[in-house]
Amino acid sequence: MNARIGLGTHLVRDVEQAAVHAVACGARWIDTAPNYRGGQAQKLLAPVLADNPDVQVSTKVGFFHRPDTEAAVEDAAMPGRELEAGHCIRPRYLRWQIQRSLDELGRDKIDTLFLHNPERTTSGAVFAAFVELEELAAAGHIAGYGIATWDGFSSGAFTVPALIDMADAAAWGEPHHLRAIQLPVSLVNIGPIVQALDGVGPIGAAASAGIEVFASSPLHGGELPSLITPELAALIGDGLGPAEAALAVVASVPGVSRVLVSASTPEHWKQAADTVAAQPVPAAILREVTDVLAD
Repeated sequence: MNARIGLGTHLVRDVEQAAVHAVACGARWIDTAPNYRGGQAQKLLAPVLADNPDVQVSTKVGFFHRPDTEAAVEDAAMPGRELEAGHCIRPRYLRWQIQRSLDELGRDKIDTLFLHNPERTTSGAVFAAFVELEELAAAGHIAGYGIATWDGFSSGAFTVPALIDMADAAAWGEPHHLRAIQLPVSLVNIGPIVQALDGVGPIGAAASAGIEVFASSPLHGGELPSLITPELAALIGDGLGPAEAALAVVASVPGVSRVLVSASTPEHWKQAADTVAAQPVPAAILREVTDVLAD
């Protein structure tokens, strides 16, 4: 078992087969969303999740597959203008979408529910969503929640301490259920890596607060292997290929809890799982690598 590696389904073509291979290689976490694979990803994962009840799952609310979500407007869970905008985290829609996701996944609880790119809306809307998510956690529909963002931290839209304060307020004096953040971490997005090496930035702040960090896009959508030179790969670790080197860096960042990989074949999954489970790249080497890339 490799608890630190998870399947990220955003760019996977055959979601069900990728999940089968991921689980066979020890992955015990699958991350998805209602809008992935043309709205079919959650349904395609259901058989694998049914066969593997120990595998945890995270999904999201925010973006959606419009044909499936038109029913939300009919049910008065979403205003028509937000259907047109393609993004919604309103409390009534959260409840509506989470129930739909539970039905599609075949689960009675979502392990982590991420707000999907909440930087697209206001802090007031995020707080209202947190209040609803605390109620959904208390009701047992979700074990915890978090945010999945592309540039929310780097743009300054929010910080981990501000999110924690918001969660504390939303929980009304009870322990909050803010459990995780998800952000891109890679040799292209090196900012969070540089900060984490000094114990700061979103990864450092989350780790200090006991909040899990899901590193998404560690290969930057599959582009990174072609950008890594043999010299850079050798600096990261002896005998590592470009993809292995890129994954090894992300898996070694202090504070990263899980690395979401979008591999599809059994061979790629074994390679990824072995890399993530290997001894971490020393911090001194990580600093050297980020210095080289910053020049």
